[in-house]
Amino acid sequence: MSPCQGIDRYWERGDLPPRPLEGEEREVLLVPHTGRRENVDASSKAAEMLQAAGIGVRVLVHRDSTAVAQHPVLSQLDRRTHSASAAEGVELVLVLGGDGTFLRAADLAHRVDIPVLGINLGHVGFLAEWEAESLEEAIQRVIDRDYRVEDRMTLDVVVRDTDLNITGRCWALNEVSVENLDRRGVLDAVLEVDGRPVSSFGCDGVLISTPTGSTAYAFSAGGPVLWPELDAILVVPNNAHALFTKPLVVSPSSTVAVESNPFASHAQAIMDGFRPLPMPPGSRVEVERGNRPVRWVRLDDSPFTDRLVTKLRLPVEGWRGPGNEAKKLDAEQK
Repeated sequence: MSPCQGIDRYWERGDLPPRPLEGEEREVLLVPHTGRRENVDASSKAAEMLQAAGIGVRVLVHRDSTAVAQHPVLSQLDRRTHSASAAEGVELVLVLGGDGTFLRAADLAHRVDIPVLGINLGHVGFLAEWEAESLEEAIQRVIDRDYRVEDRMTLDVVVRDTDLNITGRCWALNEVSVENLDRRGVLDAVLEVDGRPVSSFGCDGVLISTPTGSTAYAFSAGGPVLWPELDAILVVPNNAHALFTKPLVVSPSSTVAVESNPFASHAQAIMDGFRPLPMPPGSRVEVERGNRPVRWVRLDDSPFTDRLVTKLRLPVEGWRGPGNEAKKLDAEQK
């Protein structure tokens, strides 16, 4: 059985980080994407600033740790691999990279219930709080503990066999993707909400997403964008062969299940693109609101609407808006 488990501790939305006790040692887990030289240089700068402020730094290394091992600054840090203990005892997890790096870092933060902060060094970077050009200011805000923490909804996932025995558990921040493993055919699936059947169809898979994940895989599959403040579960059939294949937005208290046909091919449930659980023919995956949120570091109060427009480069020319807001937006975009 998968070791992924949820627990029942929550931070209230908008909480400030706890103030350090006198003599308290502070430490941060640095999770960089080291595939590009500029990312390595940014990670080095962040580590140097934190250490100069008396904050200890661990660095997460991947299978190929050459970029870290050969760097004059990063090679001197306490190196950790992706394990249950990687983030134990640290103040927060600092991510320097894109959304994929953030999701892997959130896995570590979620395990020990600590905040995670993302600085985008990738492309779109929907999950990051700030961009690369604001790196030094963001690190200074961490040093000063000048940030807020809000909770982001997650999903708890259970896979059951044909006898309803649990064969795996996991969790997701973005989405659960139920996928057919045999690309020569389709997944014969039945969608269920709160113990009642909704529809059956052949498909490539079914996506079950949080509002945070609505701008990711679910969006690419034709789902709507949900504001992260919304509590809801999004269900998006993926390339379904049926008349009724529209996305569904269901209550956060609902349980969504997908059953596979006992005579169908093998499938799998993949959480956030990298935590898979096998689904033999006839098994079912059950998804409900997660018992533990991801603790998300916020550095400013900019609304999600602005982030959406910026990240997707949406056209907003011609907007007059209330008061001088349109002029402010036009100046920012210039």
